[in-house]
Amino acid sequence: MTESARSEIRAALRQLLPILFAALPFGMLYGAIAVGEGLTLWQTIGFSATVYAGASQLAALQLIGIGAPVWSVLLAVVALNFRHVLYSASVGRHLTRFSAPQKAAAFFLLVDPMFGAAEARASGQKLTKTFYFAYGLVLYFGWLAATLVGALFGALIDDPLAYGLDFILPVYFLTLLMTFRTRSLFYPVALASAAASILVYLTVGPPWHVTIGGGAGVLFAAVAKPAARPRREGVDA
Repeated sequence: MTESARSEIRAALRQLLPILFAALPFGMLYGAIAVGEGLTLWQTIGFSATVYAGASQLAALQLIGIGAPVWSVLLAVVALNFRHVLYSASVGRHLTRFSAPQKAAAFFLLVDPMFGAAEARASGQKLTKTFYFAYGLVLYFGWLAATLVGALFGALIDDPLAYGLDFILPVYFLTLLMTFRTRSLFYPVALASAAASILVYLTVGPPWHVTIGGGAGVLFAAVAKPAARPRREGVDA
């Protein structure tokens, strides 16, 4: 392994470790709830391994627990995960050096923290395969390990909300969001997205506020069109 690759791995792990410690309790919580709802150990792990979307997994379990029909479970999962279509469109711009199989693997690993880390990394330098997969794979297997611990020892896990751990993830994503504040139309787009999300949350309710809020921001950005950056002589646009 080259020194450059080792440097990329270290950079990925430095960014990942804080969010990993915040995310692991939720993985354990999911494992505990899944077993409590009647899933076997292998079903619980398989759900995390294939769906790999914490909020959607918990929402699905809650709906299954109250006997909701299959169509409503699927609709809730699609509504919560539709934001990943926007994630893929944005991050895909930075994956030009990835082969088709590598892109498929990269999109599978594209959960919320991975999106934030990839965009933040690409805003300052080239997003390398080593950085992306080091971050994504450690996060993925960390989630699986947390699911296993929760499934095996769920009765010993306290409610993570009691310790305020639910507040860590929003703060983390707000921090990532603010790294893009110098971009054109950042504040108008953010305000449009937030206003739409709050309105939908208060009127329709979750999980639609996530998808519609993100869509409103994208629509506003598409209509407003940021000012073109001035071309610098001798530098490609």
